[in-house]
Amino acid sequence: MIFIVDSGSTKTDWIALDNSGKVLFSTQTLGLNPQVLPSSILTERILNNYELYQNREKVSHVHFYGAGCGVESPARRIEKVFKEIFTSSKFSILEDTYAAVYASTEPNFPAIVCIIGTGSNCTYFDGRDIEQRITSLGYVLMDEASGNFFGKQLIRSYYFKTMPEDLAKKFEEEYDLSPDQIKENVYRKENPNTYLAKFAQFIVKNKEVLEMKSIIEDGLQRFISHQILQFENAKDVPIHFIGSIAHYLKDEIDIVLKRNGLCLGNVVRRPIDGLVQYHQKLLSLS
Repeated sequence: MIFIVDSGSTKTDWIALDNSGKVLFSTQTLGLNPQVLPSSILTERILNNYELYQNREKVSHVHFYGAGCGVESPARRIEKVFKEIFTSSKFSILEDTYAAVYASTEPNFPAIVCIIGTGSNCTYFDGRDIEQRITSLGYVLMDEASGNFFGKQLIRSYYFKTMPEDLAKKFEEEYDLSPDQIKENVYRKENPNTYLAKFAQFIVKNKEVLEMKSIIEDGLQRFISHQILQFENAKDVPIHFIGSIAHYLKDEIDIVLKRNGLCLGNVVRRPIDGLVQYHQKLLSLS
């Protein structure tokens, strides 16, 4: 049995294949980002899933593509967690940008591939290999245009009273915006990036409001300037996007890309399907 795993900070998709590539089952756990979660929580989230627990000794390979795995130390930590659970397995641990590339591109066709979900990232694919110019420093310092970025901007807009009054009233009806609740979740509890990203649903639902449109376009422009335009040939290749925020803001992304002379390529909400197809092709060739 082989596990194909695509993990963001919010959720993790698992697909089990047999050795011929046939899908045996699919399941989901909470996000497994080793950059923001301790080993104990990572272990708990895996073992709490009945199907994973039941099949833990039947797995021969785990192909894990995860947020937070672009840095050596977190990648080693989650591999150690896997070794303690899936005791008969071999492991491949890659950052989630590889999943994005495999799910959105074709071999030999260069492109820039962007992830905009709970967090954000960007890489260049030359048709064979990937190149990442920016080392991600996570949700506090980077992650422009991501769910957690927009969540922060919404809370700031609400508290700085730049949010229109009617929208602010609607916002406080949908969320607990008490200072104690926000500070508890941002500064004390685990996964503050996921907590902040939950507010992004509000900006998507109200994206036609001028204040929301301004926040969205500002975030997208920052992402383009800081990430996409790092690549000299950005205007010569399609720009693919992966992730839930990208899916819901596809039209807005297209508009801001065009302002920068850039071309929108594929927009994929869930990379796991393309990722499974990629591994099924590899199995058919082996």
